[in-house]
Amino acid sequence: MPSNERLEFLGDAVLGLVVADHTFRNHPELAEGILAKVRAAVVNTRVLAEIGAEIDVGPSLRLGRGEDLSGGREKESILADTIEAILGAVYLDGGFAEVQRIILDLLADRIEAAIADPGEADHKSRLQEETVRLGRGVPRYEVTARGPDHARRYRATVYVADQHLGSGEGQSKKDAEQEAARAACGTLCNEREGKDA
Repeated sequence: MPSNERLEFLGDAVLGLVVADHTFRNHPELAEGILAKVRAAVVNTRVLAEIGAEIDVGPSLRLGRGEDLSGGREKESILADTIEAILGAVYLDGGFAEVQRIILDLLADRIEAAIADPGEADHKSRLQEETVRLGRGVPRYEVTARGPDHARRYRATVYVADQHLGSGEGQSKKDAEQEAARAACGTLCNEREGKDA
């Protein structure tokens, strides 16, 4: 079965360009750092997998028997890669204007949400800013992996000054760390509320 990796590569590049171009042109008030955060908030595996699920690409995938039996049609990484490959194919077939139209149809709401709160999707940065502000130091992550290569799951645990603040799982180390950081932000918020009560 031929691979879509070349199309995924192209689609990823086109997607990043469309989001960057749209945000740059329509929001001249945003500094470079915020532009980068907005792009990262919408150009990532989680968001692309959500798009793949929303437009129901899973049933159309041609998968190996093992991948199919292990739930590959709902797997975040496969759905995200599929969306990238589709965007690459649209770009080759219809050109930049057509792929731009499709990307903005799919992502415009998420782009605007990311602009409204550019730090929301980057839980690791938010956590580090908060722990440093509190004088507790920089978070430290421990990541473990389980499962076969084609269905690998990662679990991350985050510590701040040797205190366990949160854990999370994902299909990549990055996603697991983001989930752990999200949990840790919740822990810190609960600690603050307890002190204020």
